[in-house]
Amino acid sequence: MAKAKFLNGLFAAHKPAGVSSASITNHIKEVIIQGLKQQGEVKVSGGNNPTTTIKVGHGGTLDLNASGVLVLGIGRGTKALGPYLKGQKKYKAVGLLGKATDTHSEDGNLTVELPYDHVTKDKMLDVLMNFRGIVKQVPPIYSSLKFKGHTMASLAAAGFPVEAKPARMVSVYNIHCTSFKPPTFSFEIACSGGFYVRKLIHDIGKELGTCACMKSLERTQQGPFHLRKNVLEERDWTFPKILEALKDNKELNLKDNRKEEVRL
Repeated sequence: MAKAKFLNGLFAAHKPAGVSSASITNHIKEVIIQGLKQQGEVKVSGGNNPTTTIKVGHGGTLDLNASGVLVLGIGRGTKALGPYLKGQKKYKAVGLLGKATDTHSEDGNLTVELPYDHVTKDKMLDVLMNFRGIVKQVPPIYSSLKFKGHTMASLAAAGFPVEAKPARMVSVYNIHCTSFKPPTFSFEIACSGGFYVRKLIHDIGKELGTCACMKSLERTQQGPFHLRKNVLEERDWTFPKILEALKDNKELNLKDNRKEEVRL
């Protein structure tokens, strides 16, 4: 039987596209509460409010329409999420040439369309290499960054004027093109925390003398968690499977994610 006070650690879930990171975090929390309740570990008073507090957090937001590795912390594991927020991550992304949107994603509001027939694969490869190393990146307006207590994305979506945050230094450890079939292009990237792939795609479009937006994004690795290796699929978001994942990842939880190398 699992005891609430001993329910601590980290594991990763496979986030599907179309569901927010916060929604998954809340869902996992509810699954844990219900599991503990069935074991008599959570007492209920005044309706459905459990008297036992269960802390659940995630190690870095994935965009609504992105999929992939979402690291989750339970109990004291939430205090170990810091390195995952700042640590290296790996993604597979698909960009769309010739279109720009307000969110830098294909599902955003179209802001401009430009020709892209002058863009060759060689030009694409050259531009991608220009973004390797330590680079300055201005975070997109539509992001989870906070402004006056609210996310910039929610304020912008509601029509409030929001100024972009200052550029900040981020790192691209590796990047390479995996497909070039205009208007789409695909690449894999290993980067630091705080890096916005859709903003990179927007900037790539500008560097190529056209515009671009993100068509899809998948996080394939975050620290020691690999999408095809040790990540819980949605069908396995059950109390027994979560307990099993916490147990399996007990040793991983002791590692410092900042020292976990990500290679392409």
